[in-house]
Amino acid sequence: MAEMIRRGPTGIRRRKPTEIARRPSLFSWDPFEDIRETQRYLSDLFEDMMPAEWAESETYAPLVDVKEEDNNVIVTADIPGVNKEDVDINIRDDTVEINGQHKEESETEEEGYYRHERTYRAFSRTVPLPASVNEEDASAKLENGVLHITLPKSSEKGEKKITVE
Repeated sequence: MAEMIRRGPTGIRRRKPTEIARRPSLFSWDPFEDIRETQRYLSDLFEDMMPAEWAESETYAPLVDVKEEDNNVIVTADIPGVNKEDVDINIRDDTVEINGQHKEESETEEEGYYRHERTYRAFSRTVPLPASVNEEDASAKLENGVLHITLPKSSEKGEKKITVE
């Protein structure tokens, strides 16, 4: 048996059978172990109670596909609900960096109350490229929440910022 039930019905952490067997003697007792165990318990408790909206405000990484063709490298990223003005694309050496944010506002007016909410969610993704590219001829297009970046292959290295069409 690798491990007993982690928490019992009272919420107290149960010890592994190996921990019980290795229970320290009175002379090597660590008074801080109980404090560390209490800290772990409280951390778990607060993580479980944290509203989902708080976790959504963190930076996320969009899903990205990289395809190498004869003369181009095609990068496709899923960024639904994002305006092209909110996207920044940078090329450095053999990587593409996609940054931006998703802004959303909702307004509700019903009997007895009025609510106006705003959500801002940042995203960032750095993708290594399979070949060197020509930054000058690079282009990007955002259609239906999918970002398409076309990068012509080259033998030179450098840095350039791309504007989204």
